Amino acid sequence: MKRLAPDADDARFIRRVILVILIGALTIALYRVGTLLILAFGSILGAITIHAVADRLHRHLRVPRRYAIGIAMLATLALVGFLIWLLTVQFGAQINALIVETPALLARLAAWMSQSAVGAKIVQAVEAAYAGAQAAQDLSGVARGGADLVLNVILLIVGAMFFAIEPRRYRDGLLLLIPKANREAFGDAFDDLGRNLRLWLRSQIILMVLMGVSIGIGLWLSGVPSAVALGLLAGLSEFIPYIGPTVAMLPALGLAANAGTGPLIGAIATYAIVRLAQDMVVTPIIQNKVIAIPPAITLFAMVGIGYIFGLAGLVFAAPLLVAIFALTRTLYLRETLGENIDSAN
Repeated sequence: MKRLAPDADDARFIRRVILVILIGALTIALYRVGTLLILAFGSILGAITIHAVADRLHRHLRVPRRYAIGIAMLATLALVGFLIWLLTVQFGAQINALIVETPALLARLAAWMSQSAVGAKIVQAVEAAYAGAQAAQDLSGVARGGADLVLNVILLIVGAMFFAIEPRRYRDGLLLLIPKANREAFGDAFDDLGRNLRLWLRSQIILMVLMGVSIGIGLWLSGVPSAVALGLLAGLSEFIPYIGPTVAMLPALGLAANAGTGPLIGAIATYAIVRLAQDMVVTPIIQNKVIAIPPAITLFAMVGIGYIFGLAGLVFAAPLLVAIFALTRTLYLRETLGENIDSAN
């Protein structure tokens, strides 16, 4: 006898309740390990970069694929080491002075803006937004959590190496979780995603180099102190569109203001000219094959991702947004709605 067994309707309701609970628990778990997932995505970007370098070596220098990947890994590690050397040894004194003086410089800039009613409102809004953002809290804790930062960087680099060695193993393993009838569509979507991220990374690296060199030269000609360090900071900040360059500009304007009216005018002119040239001429030419995401969506999505996942989310928000757009275009617009969209950008 099964006198306590639920009927068909009750059983269906219980299954749905359990399914909702499982989905909720999975969502909470993913949120709690959000930083780890963001770092995994960063490792995938690193693996894509390694394979892009290896493809160049294999195509142009006829280096066997296996050795090309090894050389690309060594080149990536050398580049990371070179950046660390620049930041700690070559320009360490300038960057340290910049970090020490930045709070006072920003305070002077806020005091100057607060002289007008509109400027005071802007300062209050920026302080309120900064204080409430998870990225700001992470940034303020970088000094206290230096060991965690180093471990995260090491995890990102090592993960990129593992992904680069056997990328198809992880891709095929992910496809096994998808029903057979849909695997071909998802496989094409993953390939399209890889192409778009590779194009985005290539264009972003070019933009970073051009921005850093242009800003550094302009500030040096304007007589702004620590022009080389500020140029390096401007170039690295270009990886985070809109938000990064704006934040990197503030200490430069503060140092220029301390140096006098001439350097301040020169710094403002440098950032204005370089930014206009970058946005109006250089970026459209370099990114003509990259997914075009409206600036407003990019800005608000980056702020939202940074608010939820902190500093790591803010750093990788732009490529993550490119990935979301690529998958939406391929899986939904093309495969679901039947829109005629070419997979190759």
